[in-house]
Amino acid sequence: MKKLVIAAAGMIAAGLSAPASAADLAARPYTKAPPPMVAPIYDWTGFYIGANGGWGQSHSCVDFVTAAGTFASGCGDRSGGVAGGQIGYRWQTNQFVFGLEAQGDWADLKNTRVSLFNPTLSTTAKTDAIGLFTGQLGWAWNSALLYVKGGAAVTSNRLTIFDNTTGIGLVSADSTRWGGTLGVGFEYGFTPNWSVGVEYDHLWMGHANNSFSVVDPRLAAVLNDRVSQDVDMVTVRLNYRFGGYGAPVAARY
Repeated sequence: MKKLVIAAAGMIAAGLSAPASAADLAARPYTKAPPPMVAPIYDWTGFYIGANGGWGQSHSCVDFVTAAGTFASGCGDRSGGVAGGQIGYRWQTNQFVFGLEAQGDWADLKNTRVSLFNPTLSTTAKTDAIGLFTGQLGWAWNSALLYVKGGAAVTSNRLTIFDNTTGIGLVSADSTRWGGTLGVGFEYGFTPNWSVGVEYDHLWMGHANNSFSVVDPRLAAVLNDRVSQDVDMVTVRLNYRFGGYGAPVAARY
């Protein structure tokens, strides 16, 4: 009996000491959950410079102007490569993107045809340089940008008239022609500063007269020539933007 009383007293004492032992343990430190990572918004604002290359097609018509009137010499199309660069500045307000850009390209657009004015003659019209000075208006979806552009265009041209039999050039005339352009493009920013895109431009170059003098009797009545021209361009563009903001990243929690 005495042993039972002692055992019961020991169990009661152990039970009373358990809460005190638990109270003596250090409290578990509280760790605050890290805030979620928010995906930054791509900003198209800033100066940029880049390179472009692609395909162009020139449609040109040559007329000969004489004292008796204007006589068609013929029209022709010729496609070839274009390559060059661009520099500009864009600024973004909400999803709207505005920009100014200057673009210059080397071109190899040349067509040769037998003259309707005199079948013993042929004419070659060549465009070897193209410049664009445009404004842009775009709509951005984060790192994707769709835009339209328009402004002034300039082309460097050379017209040559030569004899079909001998292949000897009789006269050449160089001209710089100004006109207008409209285009549309899509661009994607794949890093904070680099973007790639594709663009289509149509150039209306109007008419330009070239005066010349030549002793060949077949051209004695010609006072000057009149060349009309349209150009289409499709180019792939790569741009580097200075001071770029963060490229889009996936949010993580």
